[in-house]
Amino acid sequence: MKSKSYYSLSDCQIIIEKYVYKFGGECTELNEGCLGLGTVLLHNAAGKKTIVIQEEYLNEWSSIHTIRKFNKMPKKYAAQLKKIEQSEEY
Repeated sequence: MKSKSYYSLSDCQIIIEKYVYKFGGECTELNEGCLGLGTVLLHNAAGKKTIVIQEEYLNEWSSIHTIRKFNKMPKKYAAQLKKIEQSEEY
């Protein structure tokens, strides 16, 4: 099994900016974070993978982030995205 890699908030912000501004993708916050980003979905960039960034608690003063990449958006995240998009329409 692969060990997890952890990323700082600034590393994640760089990845998000690159995905959105360089590749033309979208960034959607699925769950609000406490000290960091919470759960963020990067999607709809032509020819790029779907990326999920999740905040993980370390202690009262800090958190870290994990990044997972998917060739196809998992159904779990597609359902959350659809729910958010529907709530924004009304």
